[in-house]
Amino acid sequence: MAREQTEVRDLQEGNYVMINDVPSKITSYSTSKPGKHGSAKARVEGTGVFDSQKRNFTQPVDAKVWVPIIERKQGQVVSTSDGEMQVMDLETYETITMRIPGSEDITADDEIEYLEYEGNRKLV
Repeated sequence: MAREQTEVRDLQEGNYVMINDVPSKITSYSTSKPGKHGSAKARVEGTGVFDSQKRNFTQPVDAKVWVPIIERKQGQVVSTSDGEMQVMDLETYETITMRIPGSEDITADDEIEYLEYEGNRKLV
């Protein structure tokens, strides 16, 4: 698994973090002051990178969390048909099949940028 461990206090909005074992992009980060008997807590809200579902967690700021290492790659569209496209990775020349998001107008020979993590891919 491509991921690394970091403390909650090192997270920032826009970073990626694993929430419920799903890679998520942080949309909100807030901390509370330490109390008489407790340490400072952080509340992190995020949106799933590949499923767009909202998730959140609250943990002490010195707790360890996993951060996924999501690769940003470039590819060239080889062909399109029935809502799917074949994309050739521009570094490895590997050909992969991806679903075309509904709002995108993609044709053959277009160059695209996509995110990849453990076999999941998303068009950027």
